[in-house]
Amino acid sequence: MRNFSGFPEGYTHFTSLPEQFFTDLLPLIEDLNELKLLLHIFWRLNQMEGTFRYLLHEEMINDQRLYRLLTSSSENQEQARSAIEIALRLLVKQHILFEINIEVDHDQITLYFLNSAKGRAAMAAIRREEWQPTKNSSAPLKPIPTRPNIFRLYEENIGPITPLLSESLAEAEDTYPMDWIEDAFRIAVEKNKRNWRYISAILNSWQEKGRYERKDRQDTEKNRQRYKDWEE
Repeated sequence: MRNFSGFPEGYTHFTSLPEQFFTDLLPLIEDLNELKLLLHIFWRLNQMEGTFRYLLHEEMINDQRLYRLLTSSSENQEQARSAIEIALRLLVKQHILFEINIEVDHDQITLYFLNSAKGRAAMAAIRREEWQPTKNSSAPLKPIPTRPNIFRLYEENIGPITPLLSESLAEAEDTYPMDWIEDAFRIAVEKNKRNWRYISAILNSWQEKGRYERKDRQDTEKNRQRYKDWEE
């Protein structure tokens, strides 16, 4: 058995882990290979650049480093690939990873995103064809639209995005014009009402009662009443 020789002197690179890894994820994981693969994924994602990061199924099942990590012998490639596939299925089943199958350059590829705010936003953007992935996971996703989408607006102005909220945001983006959404976020920030319930109420009100123009940005009595209604 090989022994660990110790960390070297001087500067050592660290891979960061979210606090929830220790509080929420570890209690869920019972399979050792699943834990090893998840730690490897965190390490891989930390090596990448760009806002949105993902892993390719083909790259992982052919990763010699993973072969050595998940099996006793890296020579048994069939056994190693099977261990990786099982661990991946467990991570997807527990919603630690998101899996998506798409066509890129006439080839079907499978991508994995971490269940994080950015991962959920990237998944939604790909489904709406607003982002185009590549066959190389080390290359960041390339944005197509020039205007910010609803996920970016929420993260920049409100906070992290939960899985349930991600669905509501995607539905809102499909329902309302983007200039309505941007203006609703602007109103919420100005009124210090930084929550999706307030923003959604503004959008619903505009859809039902008509959207007023805020050219001079002065509150009339009618508009003040609308603000009051949204806050209730």
